[in-house]
Amino acid sequence: MVILIAISFVSTSVFAEPSIEIGVSSENIKSLDSVLVSGKITGVSEFKPVKLTVMDPDGDIVYSPLIEISGGEFKKLLHPTLPSFKAGTYTVIASHEDTEITAQTQFTVTAQEIPRNQIEQPIQEPTIGESEIVIQGGITVSADAVNGSDTINIIGNTDMLGIDITLVVNSPTGNIISIAQMTPDSFGNFEVKIKTGGAMWKEDGMYTITVNQSGLLKYKESVQVEIKDGIVIPEFGVIASLILAISIISIIIVSSKSKLNILPRY
Repeated sequence: MVILIAISFVSTSVFAEPSIEIGVSSENIKSLDSVLVSGKITGVSEFKPVKLTVMDPDGDIVYSPLIEISGGEFKKLLHPTLPSFKAGTYTVIASHEDTEITAQTQFTVTAQEIPRNQIEQPIQEPTIGESEIVIQGGITVSADAVNGSDTINIIGNTDMLGIDITLVVNSPTGNIISIAQMTPDSFGNFEVKIKTGGAMWKEDGMYTITVNQSGLLKYKESVQVEIKDGIVIPEFGVIASLILAISIISIIIVSSKSKLNILPRY
């Protein structure tokens, strides 16, 4: 009987259905406050992290951190996006690689006066005679896609260091295909490789890749790549252009010779 009880206990532990619980320290905060997200998770491998997806009132993803699990619990302190949280309701979704079950919670942000030293300064237009021009910062991104390949290399730069960058890939119909997070290096450079193909890339057309950092407009940029049958559409490159040019010249020469051959002889 002891053995049967032990086997029953082990079976229940191993095959228990996964579950996720999530909550916030406060459901109502000011725009400059931080909020603690915490939760519990069972029935999954604790060696794999919990993924939090934080969306602002406009539905944009502003944070997407991976959180370590300790004793079935996880927590993350969310600091305001720069210069502050937007007023409105934020949604936090917790997910894990071992299960399709997700949990979500929300917190509402109330507008708060921002200290003058934290307000983003506008760009100053140079006047005649000034030797310096104020350059606006921000984020840049480009896609280096090998024609006919299933790999897209995303390269970019930002002047905001120490804050992670969220990358979102949308299909031609707007569905979210992939979400990733990058940390810029000490020079503000970042790079990530995206693999295409599979069920998520079954649509043909222009896929939009968006990078977003801190929620500010100038730290959000997008680039598009055309995909067909899961691979990057080959562009009409230099070699192809040369081949076409040679073919056209050959056709013209052959046509000219044919006309000369059919000219009447006198």
